[in-house]
Amino acid sequence: MTDPSTRMLELLSLLQSGRGWPATELAARLGTSPRTLRRDLDRLRELGYPVTSTRGPGGRYQLVAGRAMPPLMFTDEETVAAVVGLRIIAATRTGGSGAAAEGALGKLERVVPKRLRTRVQALTTATEVNSRASRAPDLRTVQLLASAAHTYQEVRFDYTARSGKCTERRVEPYRQILLGHRWYLLGWDRDRADWRTYRIDRIGALTVPGSTFAPRELPSDDPVSFVQDSTRFPRAGLRGVVRFAAPVSVVSERLVIEAGSLEAIDDSSCRYTTSTESWEWLSAALAAVGVPYTIESPPELISCSRKMAERIARAAGG
Repeated sequence: MTDPSTRMLELLSLLQSGRGWPATELAARLGTSPRTLRRDLDRLRELGYPVTSTRGPGGRYQLVAGRAMPPLMFTDEETVAAVVGLRIIAATRTGGSGAAAEGALGKLERVVPKRLRTRVQALTTATEVNSRASRAPDLRTVQLLASAAHTYQEVRFDYTARSGKCTERRVEPYRQILLGHRWYLLGWDRDRADWRTYRIDRIGALTVPGSTFAPRELPSDDPVSFVQDSTRFPRAGLRGVVRFAAPVSVVSERLVIEAGSLEAIDDSSCRYTTSTESWEWLSAALAAVGVPYTIESPPELISCSRKMAERIARAAGG
């Protein structure tokens, strides 16, 4: 490899793999002498790339983290994945990350080689992105919670339940988990002395006062399953049971409620069990499925559904 620019780009690409490279192996991969290799490495350092080296028989060169983001070298596959991923984030507009993704996407798309643009266009035009979350979590909130969980710092915030009731919480944060297009926080509620799951888009006025805590053993070896179960049947929630006169395959496609358990009874019917903080909200969501159903329990859901049906009938002039 005789062209200096091409050689430098290839050297940078190799170093950005993250591994440590012996000088002899790097020189062989680049088809150059050890002296030329050292000169090229010095040029990279002058450009701001933090390349470290160790001496001796096992000496290696490695690119490490620096004070700023240096220019990056992507393979073709990495470039396509980055552009498509950023387009999906920008489309779902997850809080403050939507604008950040738009900015990063613009920079990448301006420099994507022509040979890759067809692949990128094919992937993005054939992919539909639908964010079902009515309120996306704020990027700053997600970052603060992640940092607090990593450093074992207590957080305080206002939490708004589905009913609209707002309470103040003191929480030891442990995990942030994405389920059903929504982000959840798994934490230990200090005032309730128990594990709790919080929808992050319902967290407001978040502060990190600086007080630390001794980490506790998680309530489950599988935090994802624990959060999933707690969002289906939260301790404070009320549970409704409904029988749909349609198979699971039909109901699952139409059911907009993200939490709950849907099980087949036979080929033509299924049973849905879910918890809720509002019978009125659940009544409307069940009716929106658009197939016949019977409410099995509790009486509160039956009563609320009847009242809603009467209101709808009056509104329709019947």
